[in-house]
Amino acid sequence: MELREIKNELLDSSYFEITHDTGLKIFVYPKTGYSSTYAIFGTDYGSIDADGIPNGTAHFLEHKLFESDEVDAFQLFAQTGANANAYTTFDRTCYLFSCGDNFKENLKILLDFVTHPYFTEETVRKEQGIIGQEIRMYQDEPSWQVLFNLLRAAYQKHPVRIDIAGTVESIADITADMLYSCIDKFYSLGNMALACVGNTSVEEVLAVVDEVLGTDKASGARVTRHFDEPYEVGQAYIEEHMAVAMPQFALGFKEPTYDERPSLREKLLSTLILDCVFGETTEFYNKLLDDGYISPSFGGEYFTGPGFRLTMFTGDSREPQYVAEEIKLRIKDVIANGINEDDFERVRRSHYGRAIMDYNDIDGLANELVLSSFEGFKLFDEIDVYKSITLEEANERLKEQFDVNNCTLSVVLPKE
Repeated sequence: MELREIKNELLDSSYFEITHDTGLKIFVYPKTGYSSTYAIFGTDYGSIDADGIPNGTAHFLEHKLFESDEVDAFQLFAQTGANANAYTTFDRTCYLFSCGDNFKENLKILLDFVTHPYFTEETVRKEQGIIGQEIRMYQDEPSWQVLFNLLRAAYQKHPVRIDIAGTVESIADITADMLYSCIDKFYSLGNMALACVGNTSVEEVLAVVDEVLGTDKASGARVTRHFDEPYEVGQAYIEEHMAVAMPQFALGFKEPTYDERPSLREKLLSTLILDCVFGETTEFYNKLLDDGYISPSFGGEYFTGPGFRLTMFTGDSREPQYVAEEIKLRIKDVIANGINEDDFERVRRSHYGRAIMDYNDIDGLANELVLSSFEGFKLFDEIDVYKSITLEEANERLKEQFDVNNCTLSVVLPKE
């Protein structure tokens, strides 16, 4: 077992990174003065990892792991007073709880149910009906449809174009044996991470980990990914008619495909650029808002993961195509003339200040620690990036981030 303390002098704070004998990466961040604790147990496996298995299997597996042959994990957490949940994204699946008391007991429950699955064909069939209803519900949600229509149009081959939950048809092919095979491949401890933040200690966490997981040498390693995706978007425009009062839109600018995730520096820089050029304090945003072309829901996001990089703008608009053209014109102008230096410094300082404040959020810290394990950065790196990032970098990144000839507009229009 390897243990090291990672410190930050500015915050006068530190956390511990442990490589357990089982291969599991463990992060413990004791927070003095906190009465609650948050724990998250995640695997580097999400909906895009569907090669050879039905779409939606990762999400399906997340639902099924809470069950056992005796009592489900939610009932056990309720008895200890913990709040438990789970989520599946395109590239990871995470199981979590928060509690004020009984931390060790809750951590035992978390580690036990995730590493001791129980599936039968009967329980799989029952879950197929439940998740099928969930899929149909999201198909009636305009904000969900405008996003996935964008991804389906922008990406020609990459599985990010497929709904995280799959389809009613795809999940119908899932079997208990398939779920056990996915556990063997993607839930090996070398492909996972555990983060505990708040009122706890390294000794307390390791005592539970050793008890539940043992101390055997690692078996299984990190799963690698490869994607074959053309640079060009599949469609420049896609629309659907649904029960909405005002059209909703999503405009995405596609970048080249790389198997690895973008670096933390690239992600922070790209998000900072969005605020500098399109944020709520810009003349661009306020003119469109005052003229009634967008609502306060308008915003931008750097949407990324293994094999996909897409800068998205979403919102409501009575003239979505006009807004899309105005965004393109704004991009061309800023590429030609550069980002305003005063705007850049103001936004950089704002992001830096928010990053400092985020270290008080134990939920966010635990999630970020697990993500850092999968993406290869350290928790305190964000502060260093915001301190060192430059206007010159931003202007160079701007040219890479936006190709106005390689974008997709997705629109949901009111039913006629």
